[in-house]
Amino acid sequence: MERCDVLVLGGGPAGSSCAWGLRDSRLDVRVADRATFPRDKACAGWITPQVLSALGIEPEAYRKERVLQPIRGLSLARQGDLATVVDCGEVVSFGIRRSEFDHFLLERTNARLYLGDPTLDLRREAGRWVRNGELAARVLVGAGGHFCPVARELGARADGSEPATVHACEIEFEMTPAQQRACAVRPDLPALVFGRDLRGYGWVLRKGDWLNIGLGRRDGRDLPRRTDEFLTWLGATGRIPTGVARQLRRHAYLFHAESPRALAAEGVLLVGDAAGLACARSGEGIRPAVESGLLAARTIAEGIRRPPADMARAYARALLQRFGARPGRARPGLTGRLPASWRGAFAHHALTSRWFASRIVVDRWFLHRRDPALGGF
Repeated sequence: MERCDVLVLGGGPAGSSCAWGLRDSRLDVRVADRATFPRDKACAGWITPQVLSALGIEPEAYRKERVLQPIRGLSLARQGDLATVVDCGEVVSFGIRRSEFDHFLLERTNARLYLGDPTLDLRREAGRWVRNGELAARVLVGAGGHFCPVARELGARADGSEPATVHACEIEFEMTPAQQRACAVRPDLPALVFGRDLRGYGWVLRKGDWLNIGLGRRDGRDLPRRTDEFLTWLGATGRIPTGVARQLRRHAYLFHAESPRALAAEGVLLVGDAAGLACARSGEGIRPAVESGLLAARTIAEGIRRPPADMARAYARALLQRFGARPGRARPGLTGRLPASWRGAFAHHALTSRWFASRIVVDRWFLHRRDPALGGF
């Protein structure tokens, strides 16, 4: 049986960031993923300058061969209402294609890769994690997203039955010239459309010639009908070209503050969606994935020779310090304290207020512009 120091299960942004963070550690790092890369990964895919800074990526170098769509702000509306456009006057985010971004991150890890290789068996033996009876690792990093097998080993219920699971579906396709002319959403101002009941939001994001459309809601049972209504409304209002295919892909995630998942255990750390780290309100997953991967790398480099339980506690402390407390329940917020009959009117007035739309929704909830980049890597 082969042995290694660190085995990362999942080659997405969380797993590749962890492996990249360990590139100079002299540890034997392996990354395994059931997919081959580049993989087809539908994702809204906007990243902030802080993500590029934490990963040491120069925007101009990255965009030479890949999509890196500058974003200056957001167009906000409740479905059926007029939009409020928030133009920040400078580039505040970038649209990327996950197939390109994930492959780029994985290629620069210097780790040994096992791609197209699913994890069929995972067990703890003699102080090591053994994968498929062939590879034993001192430390296991679960980076396989919401349905990660490592998270299931720690008690996660990845079948959608966990409390506060957010269900989403989306599609991404390359537009024809005619479709590009028919798409009213500006590439530098993606559209966010909140549901009338405020239990989710949809988005339209142009990335060069590519278009990503999606919808996320807290109630997954009604997602197909809501998605169909959303796409119909987008087409009827001219926001997207008519005739867009309705074969959307589904996925799920958990907000950090509400997630019931463990963050770590002896010899194992969870990162990104495997740990349930999505940002509250926005559901953004790439930045917490990258930052948790880097924090896991730092914890491993500093603590791999310490008792495994000590390393697990150190990692959990680092995550909570970075992302905030985890009470396991949602804060009601202002709308949650209002009678149901008042919430729609409040949302309408809030989203049409340029101050609220700019300072709260865009700067604080979606782009986290005041949060500094994670340094030290």
